[in-house]
Amino acid sequence: MIDYGYISGSLARFTEVPVRVFRDGEKLFSSFPPDMPKDPMEIYREQIFSLEGHVAYFCTPYFHYYGVVNAGDIRIVAGPTAQIMADENTLRRLAFEADVPPDAVGDFVTGMNAVRRLPVETLLEMLCAVNHFLNNGEKLRISDLAISESRQKEFKRSAEGVRTTHVLGDRKAAQRKHNTLSIEEALMDIVREGNTVALRRWLDSAPAIESGTIADTQLRQMRNLLIVTATLASRAAIRGGMSEDDAFSMSDAYIRHAELLNSHDEILNLQYHMLLEFTEQVEKLNMGRNVSRLVLDTVNYIRHHIAEPVNVEKMAGDLFFSRPYLSVRFREETGQTLTDFILKEKTEEAKRLLRYSDKSIASIGSYLGFSSQAHFSRVFRKYAGSTPGEYRADRGK
Repeated sequence: MIDYGYISGSLARFTEVPVRVFRDGEKLFSSFPPDMPKDPMEIYREQIFSLEGHVAYFCTPYFHYYGVVNAGDIRIVAGPTAQIMADENTLRRLAFEADVPPDAVGDFVTGMNAVRRLPVETLLEMLCAVNHFLNNGEKLRISDLAISESRQKEFKRSAEGVRTTHVLGDRKAAQRKHNTLSIEEALMDIVREGNTVALRRWLDSAPAIESGTIADTQLRQMRNLLIVTATLASRAAIRGGMSEDDAFSMSDAYIRHAELLNSHDEILNLQYHMLLEFTEQVEKLNMGRNVSRLVLDTVNYIRHHIAEPVNVEKMAGDLFFSRPYLSVRFREETGQTLTDFILKEKTEEAKRLLRYSDKSIASIGSYLGFSSQAHFSRVFRKYAGSTPGEYRADRGK
């Protein structure tokens, strides 16, 4: 007889990562080194339980990883973990998706931050050892793990929940030219300007690029080209106003994920998502105009605290300005007050959640820091022209 409770507890204590054991979908054991009010795995249960093979993994839209061992009717799920955990704002959004009660969100964030940071390769190596024990001495290595295209569909959701299925594609050999410098400059200008319309247009008709040989295999070539693109795009986004920490963290996450992909199409799709996300972030920051670093820092601050009641006095202090000075400068440069901008940003986030989630209106209002559902509805009506319920109904929810 195999003691799965012992395996679960030992693996969790050794890795400091949550571990669960299921039989035919029913949970037998769970070991959570950090105390969390809700299990974030439940958000992705369907995707995780669809994984095939004796050892597999799933990457969430936030670049958190779950490793899986399948042995007959037994499924062991370890995770989430990441080499770099998401920021607090992202973890609050994850808590919202997991239906964590508002008064327990702080405990959820604390628990997630207590999970040990592990490269996914390390997690999978340990699960390969567990697999050797459970599946008749099978010896797997990371290079043996099959990564299906369907498993990668959710490697990065865009802000509107749209998944991209095809982007760059192959180009006719006759079109190939050594024009990489001019193309690179044009593309990075688009990222720096935050021009998503131009990016989509460029991708629809982009000339083929005959890059130099920078690897011995096609797969390594593709990964290296994505790394180069990530490096250039992150710098362009920083010049466009994105904070250095955000840009470098995003670049690192995409590079780490590319190392785990094993097909031409997957890497191309990942590269598209990366370029689009950098461009969208800059577009949102610049609001279609040239603004100062003060305004960019203010907008970054508001976006990082969108799930909280944003206090203008505290924000001004955190940015090392007085509230009157910050308010006047922001209005002079953007033509709107700080309060209006904050509430508009919250309304836009509410629209996205109303369209692409099944969370209740009350839950969405609470997540966005409104004091009551009535307050949320008043603000939403003011900036969206309808109540949250009417907006959702109009979009078929």
